[in-house]
Amino acid sequence: MNSFFLSLLFLSLLFMTSLSEGQGKKWKGEGTTPNLESIVIGRCYEYTRIVNPSVGEKNCSELWEAFKNAFIKKDPCNILPTDYELFINLSLHTIPPNKSLFWENNQLLVNSFSGRTRRYTALGDTLFGFFADLLNWCGQATSPGLDYDSCPTTEECENNAVDSFWRMASITYAQHSSGVIHVLLNGSAEGGAYPVKGFFADYEIPNLQKDKISKIVIWVVDDIEGPDGDSCGIHTVKILEDRLKTLGYDVTCTDDYKPVMFLLCVDHPDHSKCAFSSSAPAAQRGPISSDRGGSWNKLMFVTFVGLLFRSALVY
Repeated sequence: MNSFFLSLLFLSLLFMTSLSEGQGKKWKGEGTTPNLESIVIGRCYEYTRIVNPSVGEKNCSELWEAFKNAFIKKDPCNILPTDYELFINLSLHTIPPNKSLFWENNQLLVNSFSGRTRRYTALGDTLFGFFADLLNWCGQATSPGLDYDSCPTTEECENNAVDSFWRMASITYAQHSSGVIHVLLNGSAEGGAYPVKGFFADYEIPNLQKDKISKIVIWVVDDIEGPDGDSCGIHTVKILEDRLKTLGYDVTCTDDYKPVMFLLCVDHPDHSKCAFSSSAPAAQRGPISSDRGGSWNKLMFVTFVGLLFRSALVY
């Protein structure tokens, strides 16, 4: 009798464990960023008060509710870009002409180079992009709360909460960009500077408004310590240039755009790629040792970079 009840208890425990695992499905991706609500509401106020006050008043609590309701208590693999439509409409603001900066495979560099709207306005420099930049989130179909344990990856399902948000944000950003359009690509990226399947290719280029755009300027910049894998006129960059020209755009392309190189070289001043030559002849009264010359060159480089970015900040 005892053995019978023990066996029955064991089978019941196995059944309950199996049932629990089936209901509490775990995903491969990271869970929702802790304190998500506090972070995004704080970012909203930071953006409207400090980063870009020109956007005017925004109801940050209302933005959070619209953002949250796009994915809360829904299947985390069935969130559509249009679910974020209300949030996008509430957070939308003008993107200055000639300031849009598109990119692939160099997000942190773009964040530094744009200067948070001081030089350019990348997607992450808009209110709706700033709101969610570098964060993660998802809900659960059977619960009104956030899933802090795990969220689905792109490989598990394309229509996850994060990817669908950035599709909608990318479409909106492209539709509201105008004047000279800038594109910063990573020439050292594995697989090429321009992914033929990616956010820029699939959601931003198709939504550019041709009648509002005067030119598209492409910059291809290699990582300082990376390979020169792609450049203007060859490989995937040529595919991009040809695509844009076929669409009727005026396109220019520059390799190793110097202002971006200067920024990269702040962290690598002694690298050979940062040995910029001067077009002006040196005014020199007497012989200078190689050591003094090297120190002078470094001093002039650091001074020049400082002046460049101080001027850019003032601009």
